[in-house]
Amino acid sequence: MTRMTRRGATVELAISEALIALSVTRDEVEVEVIDKGKKGFLGFGAKEAEVIVTTVDVNKPSVFEEIVEVVNDIEISQHLEIESTKPSVKQEEVCVEGLSDEVAIEDTEQYLKSVAVGMGIDDLQVSHEIHGKYVTFQLESAKAALLIGKRGQTLNALQQLSQLVTNKTSNQFKMVRVDVGDYRERREQSLEQLAERMADKAARTGRKVQLEPMPSYERKVIHNALSNRLDIETYSEGSDPHRYLVIEAMR
Repeated sequence: MTRMTRRGATVELAISEALIALSVTRDEVEVEVIDKGKKGFLGFGAKEAEVIVTTVDVNKPSVFEEIVEVVNDIEISQHLEIESTKPSVKQEEVCVEGLSDEVAIEDTEQYLKSVAVGMGIDDLQVSHEIHGKYVTFQLESAKAALLIGKRGQTLNALQQLSQLVTNKTSNQFKMVRVDVGDYRERREQSLEQLAERMADKAARTGRKVQLEPMPSYERKVIHNALSNRLDIETYSEGSDPHRYLVIEAMR
């Protein structure tokens, strides 16, 4: 359970700020309105609204399971539509070999939009940037918090799926990154700050500090953030998707 206080021009804006900061959706929190705020007159006497947002446990399938279910529904529908015109294996191989990276990226953008519609998001805008083998898909929507999910779980699942879709038809292997606004940058900053705090704790107490399970690239952020410290060491334990990072004081 996490509690957070946020202020904003209105109650709804304050709640939205908290949802983005916590990476959760509206149905995963309880909201207590401390102050409704007021507009003031000609800019004078205005007061911001203030809320306390508390995360709650919601019994539901994992984010990845929900998205995969949506994807499976889409794939089944598409499979039924093209089954009658499905080419032979030899024809498929020729077609795949001729597909360009641009087509693979376009397919992934359409794939993301289809998954978003299945999640109840019909205003998704997708753009991309390519730097060698690295491709970043930038998502924009009024339901940004829903795309991100709790601690970025939904966004991470979308990234895993996009990696598979892109490399299914790309001529060259691509490393795919999916982002919403500047969430990834803000998340990395939070992880770096967490890394320093937990490293200080490990060094001070002489005890191992075990972090929560996180995807490999997030563990890498913490490894890199602490790579120059000589008083601690970091390593990962467990198996994905429950693999976690451990910080231990050097003896």
